[in-house]
Amino acid sequence: MQPYSERRARLIERMGSGVAVIATAPERLRNRDTHYGYRHDSYFYYLTGFTEPEAVLVLVAGDTPRSILFCREKNEEREIWDGWRFGPDAAREKFGFDEAFTCAELDAKLPELIADQPALHYVIGEDPAWDGRMMAALNAVRAQARAGRFAPSGLFDIRQPLDDMRLIKDAHEQSLMRRAADISARAHRRAMRATRPGAMEYEIEAELIHEFRRSGSEAPAYGSIVAGGANACVLHYVSNDAPLRDGDLLLIDAGCELGGYASDVTRAWPVNGRFSTAQRDLYQLVLAAQDAAFAMVRPGAHFIDYHDAAVRVLAQGFVDLKMLAGSVDSVIEQGTYKRFYMHRTGHWLGMDVHDAGEYRARSGGQEWRTLETGMVLTVEPGCYVRPADDVPEAFWNIGIRIEDDVLVTADGCDIYTVNTPKTVADIEAVMAEART
Repeated sequence: MQPYSERRARLIERMGSGVAVIATAPERLRNRDTHYGYRHDSYFYYLTGFTEPEAVLVLVAGDTPRSILFCREKNEEREIWDGWRFGPDAAREKFGFDEAFTCAELDAKLPELIADQPALHYVIGEDPAWDGRMMAALNAVRAQARAGRFAPSGLFDIRQPLDDMRLIKDAHEQSLMRRAADISARAHRRAMRATRPGAMEYEIEAELIHEFRRSGSEAPAYGSIVAGGANACVLHYVSNDAPLRDGDLLLIDAGCELGGYASDVTRAWPVNGRFSTAQRDLYQLVLAAQDAAFAMVRPGAHFIDYHDAAVRVLAQGFVDLKMLAGSVDSVIEQGTYKRFYMHRTGHWLGMDVHDAGEYRARSGGQEWRTLETGMVLTVEPGCYVRPADDVPEAFWNIGIRIEDDVLVTADGCDIYTVNTPKTVADIEAVMAEART
């Protein structure tokens, strides 16, 4: 089953030799005997496309490469309660594995699979119970030393090669992420239309979730931020339980997950449908910073370059608006801009909203990673102004972030979330339409 079988083959080639063991996420209790909604492990899903819990992938590299799935047994009684299961035979056929067994057989078969192999690759240190399970398998092989068997002498974290693979999105991934971005754009437009003074933040959150699910998304990709007024100055605000006030801005950071892939979109708009002068000034500044950042997203640029471009525009604006004193260079060198803009201008995006992958090159000391065609990242400058005696009062309690999802292309970048209203004129027009 492409593209998953192709990814397994690529990882096996990168391993060269040895055995990799990658488990999916466990089910988690919410309370007593009730579980949270299940979500697979991203690494496991990236290689399998398999969404059932209690599953493990084993990859054997070398002269005779194999991919082996361990999954839940076919059990008609459990299916009455919990739903349909593939079982090993159907999973092997559907997902293109060489072999498949029940998960109950893993501990017995694992020592045999890793015996006489030079290396064992797995996710080291993530889960103490899983570390213990791998050590038990190694010790089971070591106990056979007098029979001429030897345990792997090398232990490697499988995340490093997988992170590098996941950084470059293939055509299948790009298509899913574009669709997820379109759904999120519709959700933000719906939220704009529903915004009114006196509405509760959670009412607007409900509009987002409605559009996510109505359009086929599995769930929000992360906890939605729906922050009115001063709440927008809390970067990871998630209470979403305050009333919206006339004259405030509403900041929403929300994106859906589709087919296991995240979108991540942030917009800010006036609760009453019209930007005040101060709100407009800060909003246009953040928008200009984002435009400067977009211009630096291209193959060959370093990851830090688009952040630096956004910071320079923001710093100039903070000086021009009398929010900071000094020259633009001094504001940047001394870091005083961080009073109003304290986060990076983006991050990798993919199966995880803060997706896998290093930001600095592993070779070359402190050099930031070079952008390549096929990478997907966010571009999200912002401005957050808390009340202070040395800041014009008109700017107090204004929080703005403008975030879009972009694909690095051969000649620059493709903005996936372009259909989300963003200019002052477009936002005001959408909100005015809902009031007629």
